[in-house]
Amino acid sequence: MTAITARPFRPEDRAAVRRICHRVGYMGEPASWYWPHVDSFADVWTAYYTDHEPESLFVAVDGNAVVGYLSGCIDSRRAPDPAQALSRSVLRHALFLRRGTASFLLRGIRDSLREGPAPSGTLEDPRWPSHLHINLLAEARGHGAGAALMEAWFARLREAGSPGCHLTTMLENRPAVAFFERMGFERHGAPHLLPGMRTPTGGRHHLQFMVRAV
Repeated sequence: MTAITARPFRPEDRAAVRRICHRVGYMGEPASWYWPHVDSFADVWTAYYTDHEPESLFVAVDGNAVVGYLSGCIDSRRAPDPAQALSRSVLRHALFLRRGTASFLLRGIRDSLREGPAPSGTLEDPRWPSHLHINLLAEARGHGAGAALMEAWFARLREAGSPGCHLTTMLENRPAVAFFERMGFERHGAPHLLPGMRTPTGGRHHLQFMVRAV
């Protein structure tokens, strides 16, 4: 592996970003075991950033290969929250008729009926108006790729005059939480149960907000 560097997103990176999103979409592991449909998953988690705010998207590259990305949004009011993006994808890809995604969606509805509405994936607070998502292939971890992407993002925030940013992660994803804390993020508020989400053995997952001032 050569030295991994971060650079701004280019249109020709779009397919790689979408592949990586699904390949590491479950706590750094493949999302295929619970969400087998690649295009709909990538639409939910990457389409806004690649298609509407590419200037806030950065990729980690090993030579010429894209091995990770950070997708950011300066003003979170501009981007659909995950629930909105999911609703659009459900209609576009007929996900209630697809094996795998249908069971996830139905379980999410049952959870929400029992436990109340799903928590929003966007934090509405003027102190942290921006947000980000970051994903790295396994072979890119531990080589400074995540830190390089974060530094590119922090520079973008300063350039745009944003006072701070937030993110969400699953509380059970301990390596991710530890990485974000090393990058200066702090946990914000109590974790919330995630409707529909389960571990491979049936356990529950929790959504955790994290915040950082610029």
